[in-house]
Amino acid sequence: MPAPLKMDVITIFPRMLDGVLGESMLKRAAEGGHIAVRTINLRDFTTDTHRTTDDRPYGGGPGMVMKPDPIFQAVESVREAGARVILMTPQGRRFDQAYARELAQARHLIFVCGHYEGVDERVREALVTDEISIGDYVLTNGVLPAAVVIDAVTRLIPGVLGHNESAADESFSEGLLEYPHYTRPPEYRGMKVPEILLSGDHEAVHAWRKQQARERTRRRRPDLLTDE
Repeated sequence: MPAPLKMDVITIFPRMLDGVLGESMLKRAAEGGHIAVRTINLRDFTTDTHRTTDDRPYGGGPGMVMKPDPIFQAVESVREAGARVILMTPQGRRFDQAYARELAQARHLIFVCGHYEGVDERVREALVTDEISIGDYVLTNGVLPAAVVIDAVTRLIPGVLGHNESAADESFSEGLLEYPHYTRPPEYRGMKVPEILLSGDHEAVHAWRKQQARERTRRRRPDLLTDE
């Protein structure tokens, strides 16, 4: 079995991840040796009595800025050769399924979770290899976005999902939204399962699903259709 994908999350709120990492697929992935996730308390890398991780911005302005030294010290304490140091920020590259597949090939991911007004620019300039945004909105800190990325990446690691084809069939895996799903009973409150899915004709089912995925994408996310 290949070595687990190591992921370190640097934050001043390490307990925010406890529930996410202790349930469902992420818990099973860790127990199965597919991932190894650690939370690093940034305050452990401060030197003052109050364990201060932020300070007022030079030039004035509202809010506080994360200091560079604790972040550098934290990252350097865990960084292995070839590690990708990821800053979660609304200014980053938009996260998508292709990016998740890319990160799933890595051996070590380090997530730097900003808080307050952001981090000292020198962290971006000299430490970070990737800047990731999960959408055009602002959250209180970077822990929840990091959890989103960790979940999306983990499910692409071979052996994590019960059926490896599950990840291949999902929305965005082929640039399309996923086709509709049905299960028992065949009729519920007057709503019937499409006959084609009950036919046993696997080729016809495959063609129907492909057509449905394309139609759903055209209606809901036409921007994903690059060949039209």
